[in-house]
Amino acid sequence: MQEIIVQDGEENVRIDSFVSNKISDLSRTMIVKLIESDNIKVNGKSQKPSYKIQAGDKISIEIPEIKEVDLKAQDIPINIIYEDNDIIVINKEKGMVVHPAEGNWDGTLVNAIMAHCKDSLSGIGGELRPGIVHRLDKDTSGILIIAKNDKAHINLSEQIKNREVKKKYIALVRGIVPENEATINMPIGRSTKDRKKMEVTKNGKEAITHFKILKRYGKYTLLEVKIDTGRTHQIRVHLAEIGYPVVGDMVYSNGKNEFGVVGQMLHAQSLDFKHPTTGKKMHLEAELPEYFKKIIEQEEAKSNWKV
Repeated sequence: MQEIIVQDGEENVRIDSFVSNKISDLSRTMIVKLIESDNIKVNGKSQKPSYKIQAGDKISIEIPEIKEVDLKAQDIPINIIYEDNDIIVINKEKGMVVHPAEGNWDGTLVNAIMAHCKDSLSGIGGELRPGIVHRLDKDTSGILIIAKNDKAHINLSEQIKNREVKKKYIALVRGIVPENEATINMPIGRSTKDRKKMEVTKNGKEAITHFKILKRYGKYTLLEVKIDTGRTHQIRVHLAEIGYPVVGDMVYSNGKNEFGVVGQMLHAQSLDFKHPTTGKKMHLEAELPEYFKKIIEQEEAKSNWKV
């Protein structure tokens, strides 16, 4: 562990910037991750990357041992919606992890696309995330873009940053939502009680979610959801916060449901974006999983509710 004492004249600087200047071999992105994972603390306490340091603060820095990973290409079936020399768009299955991490070093989408694309993947995402421009939670199914080269990756990342990529999701939630359509504008940050969870908090980052009713059933509501921002677990956190958690969500509700579904019934249905090379407007859709369709058909059959 390394310790740094803030001296007079060094105060009132963001901690991520301060540490970045002190330890040149750590990137700003890595420092932010270390702060958010509690590997960098101030006076023994967790802080946010935006914390302004004060003279006399003792900053402790613990850099986890880097595990050598031999990332393997694996012949895992993937549902390809579209592919060309620059991008590949897939319909990710529920239950598939997007990229390797602790506890999931293989069987991920990255392992699958490495086998499919061979050496044709962007390297910007790093060793463990080649080609990954954006991600979906393990139990969220649906549409996902992978970049085959760095130029495509940079272009798509800029589109996402500038909110030019339009994402649409389908969600089945518990309860009857009264509004036909509404916008949820509540900041989201990491939970102070459980670092693996997110929560609505006044000190969080801006998060905007729009939804409209597709159908009301006896005890459930089918929603079309669009997001202006891409915060971690955003849709699940927002819908749970207003009292309508996504069916099957084990993290932001008790997960119990009559269908026996484990993991949220949330599907990324479509993406609108510009092709990173040609600039052509693209609209691509990912079909709902069979289990999701069967549950909707079941609810349609026994419900007389209408929008």
